[in-house]
Amino acid sequence: MSVYQAAAADCPQSARESSDYIATFLPAILSVSAIFLFWESYVALSGIAPSVLPAPSRILQQMFLHRQALWDNTLPTIRATLIGFSCSVITACLLSVLIDRYILLRRALFPVFIISQTLPLIAIAPLIVLWFGFGLLPKILLVSLVTFFPMLVALVQGYAATDKEIEHLLASMGAGRWTIFRLARIPSALPYFFAGLRISITYAVVGAIFAEYAGALKGLGIYILNAKNNFRPDLVLAAVFISATLTLSLFGLTLLVQKWVAPWLKTERGAGQ
Repeated sequence: MSVYQAAAADCPQSARESSDYIATFLPAILSVSAIFLFWESYVALSGIAPSVLPAPSRILQQMFLHRQALWDNTLPTIRATLIGFSCSVITACLLSVLIDRYILLRRALFPVFIISQTLPLIAIAPLIVLWFGFGLLPKILLVSLVTFFPMLVALVQGYAATDKEIEHLLASMGAGRWTIFRLARIPSALPYFFAGLRISITYAVVGAIFAEYAGALKGLGIYILNAKNNFRPDLVLAAVFISATLTLSLFGLTLLVQKWVAPWLKTERGAGQ
């Protein structure tokens, strides 16, 4: 096959991929744009005061004017989110292996983990700041607390969903417990893990902001608190917009990691459709 023939053969595939991306993202873009257009129109036509409900255009303007202060307060939030979530992923993976290996450990720890998820953030965040101070540690702890449980449950369920016939086949070939776990149980748990990862990442930024809101020197949480106390809803919403952007970016990053680690998951989903 010549170079031109190969390029021609790739064109339909590229066109299909482009149309798939458009079909995936266009509805979301249109719906978000419609919301902001309605919001802007309502503020302009109703004459409502900017101190009550600022228009999106005003929020963007204030974001530009206060970009340095917003950036200085975004960096600590990003740092706390990434470190806390990394600790959460490591903790969930290690605990899931132990819980899968020892049933008694699962029975002992799972009720404790469930209770930890019933604690309201608005109540536990000030206590964690009170116990561990205003530094980075309480933010890491709170992010880990609110994000590790969905990943832990997803991994344990993924291990349990392993095809028993595959395990018996590997055992009949002389594979040990760890080999079976590595070759059968971990691949079985990957779809569950990435599902839990996407759920958890949506809580990570919120957990860091709650910890900063309860007490911090810098961060989006303390920025939101100061803007609220100064009756600046435009700056509050600017920080909220940055928080939402961070969450969406981290969510997209998990999709890229999944595509890199387990590219066959997307293929299996497409085949099922």
